[in-house]
Amino acid sequence: MAGLEIIDGKRILAVDDEKDVLEVIQEQLETARLTTATDFNTAKQYLEKERFDLVILDIMGVNGFELLDLASANKTPAVMLTAHALTPESFQKSIDKGAVSFLPKDELARLNELVAEILGEVQENRTHWPKLQERLGPKFKELWGELWHEIKFPPETKIPW
Repeated sequence: MAGLEIIDGKRILAVDDEKDVLEVIQEQLETARLTTATDFNTAKQYLEKERFDLVILDIMGVNGFELLDLASANKTPAVMLTAHALTPESFQKSIDKGAVSFLPKDELARLNELVAEILGEVQENRTHWPKLQERLGPKFKELWGELWHEIKFPPETKIPW
């Protein structure tokens, strides 16, 4: 696992319509060069004009999947973050649209270690999906039961760009 110092100075965009969530993200990623957005249009402008090492996208409230399409088109690694869309369907859609990981908002207290792990994988040009399965798989299996086994993870863990 990558150490927390991997976050230092990384350019990260966090997009969520809940300001308290963005505050927690700021606390957790205090050594990163963090940019935040609370709406789709602002986030879209950032994604079109700036380069980021990682993008953290809420699914609900900010059209997260549309922003994921933009991030993927720009070859910017994206993590989907959600509380209300914590479903097998949104999980699968995140995989299918090119996200490198998927995090429930109730894991925000550990965001710095998860982002460090994700950045370590991205530096190696790999997605975080295998490590996510290992780390949070039991949680998802408990939530979704047998539907967890129907998730189609990418056969290749290399980032497609």
